[in-house]
Amino acid sequence: MATVTRSRRSQIQREAAQIRMRGQRRQHDTALIASTIQDALGEVNAMEAWRFALGWSRAQTVAQVAGLYLADGLRPPGLSEPMLCRWEHDGDEWPGPEYTMMLCRAYGARPEQLGLARALAAPHTNGLFGRAVIRYGQPEPAAYPRGSWEGMEPMTTAAGLPAVRESLHLTLLADPQGSIGTAELAEAAVEHYALNYSKHPPQILFNEVRQVRQLLTPLLQAAPGASYEVDIQRQVGWLSALLGNLAFHLDDLTGARTHLSAAAAWGERTGDTRLAAWAWGAHSMVARTTGQYDTALTHAERGARLAPTGLVRAQLHAWALLPALARQQRSDDADQALRTALTELEADPSGTAPGRFGFDEPELALHQAEAHLALGRHQQAQARAEASAASCPDGTGGWTAATLVLAQAEAADSPQDAAQRALHVLDHVPAARLRSTARTRLHDLATALPASPGSELTERLRTLPTAIDHHGHAL
Repeated sequence: MATVTRSRRSQIQREAAQIRMRGQRRQHDTALIASTIQDALGEVNAMEAWRFALGWSRAQTVAQVAGLYLADGLRPPGLSEPMLCRWEHDGDEWPGPEYTMMLCRAYGARPEQLGLARALAAPHTNGLFGRAVIRYGQPEPAAYPRGSWEGMEPMTTAAGLPAVRESLHLTLLADPQGSIGTAELAEAAVEHYALNYSKHPPQILFNEVRQVRQLLTPLLQAAPGASYEVDIQRQVGWLSALLGNLAFHLDDLTGARTHLSAAAAWGERTGDTRLAAWAWGAHSMVARTTGQYDTALTHAERGARLAPTGLVRAQLHAWALLPALARQQRSDDADQALRTALTELEADPSGTAPGRFGFDEPELALHQAEAHLALGRHQQAQARAEASAASCPDGTGGWTAATLVLAQAEAADSPQDAAQRALHVLDHVPAARLRSTARTRLHDLATALPASPGSELTERLRTLPTAIDHHGHAL
């Protein structure tokens, strides 16, 4: 294979990026973009063309493959950037069957699309892609869907979410009238969704939660007066709360308000003050998004009055009252709300536990950062956003939010750094996993940045697929 100079390699990368952006604007799928890149750039093979079409660096591909192994409960192997480079540039080297399968899963491609059909022709694979087995003995699916990696269901979704729903369904088939065990299983399902909220694209999780709520709905009338009736009603309320939060992250604000109102009603009906308080806090969040700061404060105060002491009261003060007051420029009241949140969190013996239905110390730091930003305290905002981002796994919703708030705080004094942080988010978080809040922060940042450092970000946002298209279809 002819040697490609470093300058030509840089030119290839620039031209491939331009082809990808043009294809995204025309809503071409990854396969078509990769084919266009290959046609235009003769030095690029199919595997490299797919990586360019996704906009990934080799380091990102290595990380994605490692993530697939971890999602399967396996230890990541020794895939490295030099190995990937040889596979892309040396016609005599190509990955074995196991790496071929994992690259196909990461890219959302078939072996022949990556030019790797020969890697699966070895005798131990029986010449069949679906029959190949990776070294840990885990069977692979019979086929892989077309389209980009973002369109695939990751292993955590395929193995986790439907299985929870199916277990509840099987229990109801055995006992259609419900039981205490059914209520306990529903509570376990709610806990599973809450603890794993950030691991799934919002639209996938929304569908699962909705189906579980539908399974429980007949029980609301099937056994009136039963000892477990209130427990079932409470879990229906929490599922409604999850749907409200997910609708909000999908930018469906009217849907969010509807689901949250149902959650608040079930919380008050069942005496679950934690549920009712959380629902009103979420109502406050939705109102803030639309600039209704007086309404946001009213909802936040209602939730704070209902909230039991400890973690829930800390959450209502930090997540609802603090930002509503900061938006109204009531700095003294905002500082008092923060002090209350810190005191309540410190007093709760489980207050620092992660994933407690959307609130923990990293999220507290995020709310502090946003409040400082709203009040014009940029240095304090940077410090708290950095602390929040450092405490969250890369690529999660919390990390994305904190990184973008940090970029917003840097925009005035370090616009180039702010733009690079935003581009880093777009490089590392698939579009399907970008919540509406992240998209709003990205657009606000692009507007605030000067033309020079903000131009690339503006162009990337112009080609960013929407979470829900104009036909109502999820990404």
